[in-house]
Amino acid sequence: MSLEWLAAWGWSLDGLRDCIAAGIQSVRDCDTTAAVSVACLLALFVWYCYHVGREQPRAYASVNALMQGPDAAGLQNGFVYCQSAECVRCSHSEGLNQKLYHNLQEYAKRYSWSGMGRIHKGIREQGRYLSSRPSIQKPEVFFLPDLPTAPYFSREAQKHDVELLERNFQTILCEFESLYRAFSNCSLPQGWKMNSTPSGEWVTFYLVNQGVCVPRNCRKCPRTYRLLGSLRTCIGNNVFGNACLSVLSPGTVITEHYGPTNIRLRCHLGLKTPSGCELVVGGEPQCWAEGRCLLFDDSFLHTAFHEGSAEDGPRVVFMVDLWHPHVAAAERQALDFIFAPGR
Repeated sequence: MSLEWLAAWGWSLDGLRDCIAAGIQSVRDCDTTAAVSVACLLALFVWYCYHVGREQPRAYASVNALMQGPDAAGLQNGFVYCQSAECVRCSHSEGLNQKLYHNLQEYAKRYSWSGMGRIHKGIREQGRYLSSRPSIQKPEVFFLPDLPTAPYFSREAQKHDVELLERNFQTILCEFESLYRAFSNCSLPQGWKMNSTPSGEWVTFYLVNQGVCVPRNCRKCPRTYRLLGSLRTCIGNNVFGNACLSVLSPGTVITEHYGPTNIRLRCHLGLKTPSGCELVVGGEPQCWAEGRCLLFDDSFLHTAFHEGSAEDGPRVVFMVDLWHPHVAAAERQALDFIFAPGR
C-alpha cells in the first residue's frame, strides 16, 4: 500500500512540475507590453478596492457587542442627543451650505465626482430651493432636486423592506409590550423620550437616533434591532436615519411640522391602531392598520392625532427611515459621508 502511495505522490509532483513549466513558458511567449499593462491595471484595481473598502459605512453591531461596548455608559436615560455644535442636521447657520460643499469636495477627492451631479446642484442652490419650495413641502435642512415627490408612496416603493417588517410584526409587538409594562403614572421609564405636543402625550423609544445607535435601548429590543440589519434600504449611517417605537396617548395632537429632508421615506408599521387615530401628510389623511406599513415623505407638512378615548389605549407604530427609491446607490454613499453623524 505504501509503495503505491509513493508512486502516486511521485506522479503528482511530476504533473505539478510540468504544469509550472508550462505556465512559465506561456508567460515567456506572451507579449511583454501587454503583460505589463494587465499587471498595472490589476494593481490599480486592487488599490481602488482597498481605498474604497476601508471607509465603507459601519455595519450594524451585534447585540452582544452592544452589551459590552464602551458607548453603553455614556448615554442619558438611554437616549443619545447630538453632541456637535456644528451638526448639519441641527444647524441652521448661514455657513451650512459651505460646510456641505466642503464635505462633498472631500468625498469626491477620496472617491469620485461620478454620479454627484444632482447632489452638487442641490448644495449649490440649496438656499434657493428651500426658500422657494411651496408651503406644502419644505424640508428644513436639505433638499435633493429632481426626486419624484408625493405625500404617500405605495408599498412597492420599498417592497422588500415593507414585507420583511410586516412578517416580523408579532416580534416587534411582543418587544414593545414587554417595554410598555414598565410604564407608570408617575415616571417615564428609562430609555423613553417625551416629545413636546400642544395636548396629550407623545413618547418615543429610539433604537437609532439621527444615525447613532442607542446601545441601552437596543439591548432591550434585540430581535427588533437585528431586524434593522436585514433591511436593504434602512438609513443607518447618516443623521437623517432613525428607528423608534412611537406612542400617542388618547387626546394627543402633534403640531404640524416638516421633516429635515426629502431623501428618505418614513415607514410606519402599525402595532396598535385604535379608532380615532389619523396621519395627515400634505393635507391627505390616512389611517394606520395593525401589521401593515405606511410609507410617506415627511418633508411634506404633516401631523398626527389620536382622538380616541382612554379605553381605546395608545396608538403605537414602529418607525424607521428608508431611502427614497429614486436616490441612486452612488448618491446614498455620498450622502452618508456628507451627513455622517458628528461631521
